[in-house]
Amino acid sequence: MAKHRIKLSRKKQYVKSWRIKVEQIATRDVYGKTLVELGKQYKDIVVLDADLCASTKTILFAKEFPERFFNMGVAEQNLIGFASGLAASGKTAFASTFAMFATGRAWEQVRNTACYNNLNVKIVCSHSGITVGEDGSSHQSLEDIAIMSAIPNMTVVVPCDGPQTRNAVISAYHKKGPIYIRLSRSKFPVLTKDSDTFTIGKAATIRDGEDVTIIACGLLVSKAFEATEILLGKGIHARLINMHTIKPIDNESIIKAAKETGAIVTAEEHSVIGGLGSTVASVLAENHPTPVEMVGTKDVFGQSGTPDELIAKYHLDTTDIVNAAEKVIKRK
Repeated sequence: MAKHRIKLSRKKQYVKSWRIKVEQIATRDVYGKTLVELGKQYKDIVVLDADLCASTKTILFAKEFPERFFNMGVAEQNLIGFASGLAASGKTAFASTFAMFATGRAWEQVRNTACYNNLNVKIVCSHSGITVGEDGSSHQSLEDIAIMSAIPNMTVVVPCDGPQTRNAVISAYHKKGPIYIRLSRSKFPVLTKDSDTFTIGKAATIRDGEDVTIIACGLLVSKAFEATEILLGKGIHARLINMHTIKPIDNESIIKAAKETGAIVTAEEHSVIGGLGSTVASVLAENHPTPVEMVGTKDVFGQSGTPDELIAKYHLDTTDIVNAAEKVIKRK
């Protein structure tokens, strides 16, 4: 974190428009570049797409290794089935499309072929969450974490920025079995470095604190970091945990935070039903009951709008995390 100095005037630290002043990168762009990097090292990698390679950025791999790239057309079921066949033949298959289509249209193939047989199919999807923006509700996947997490053998990873995306994709290659990695269309603030330690299933503590813990994933990690700065200005020391792996969840970090801070906020660009919020609450209910406030969409569909407009409308912004933290502290 020391690399990115936050430009914050103490006189203006409570204004709603305050934002992290750091480089921003779309996680899908990093994915495309990382595929090329891996493809040069490992000849068993094949990449498949559903006629969206320019959007998912698998086009970079297609140009570099055309003989190992397969465009399956607008046929997500075939995308996953074909990827599973290649994986059963000894390949490591990266299958990409929009999050809504891989997890929705191809759910049966993901469950019955890739996951049931525990195959090396890496489903890496862009255009997740509400920040798909103007494409509207039909393309805004707010349920994908829930439905992927429910499938046995599936690992679910939600990187918080570009460098963490690179580490997640590299780790996915080396991990046996199916993995779902959730990427975005929008650009995210860069909070991590390529050299940072990344372990699937092990959360990263970005900031320590004893008053409340904010557990976030994806885009909302940067929103949560902004929230910890504002809370600090109010005399509240908030711990921030980047829960990049939703399944398997890092039970140890959650329970430790609950015991040490006594209040939890979860923050995700996804429905709180079956997502990060529900998963964290389940861990706490079984191990250490603790007050929890969830920032996420509340059993609703999205709609067309700019990413910033939708983040504000669905109460996923920095001020919403601040408000949730102040509320849960009162419940201690």
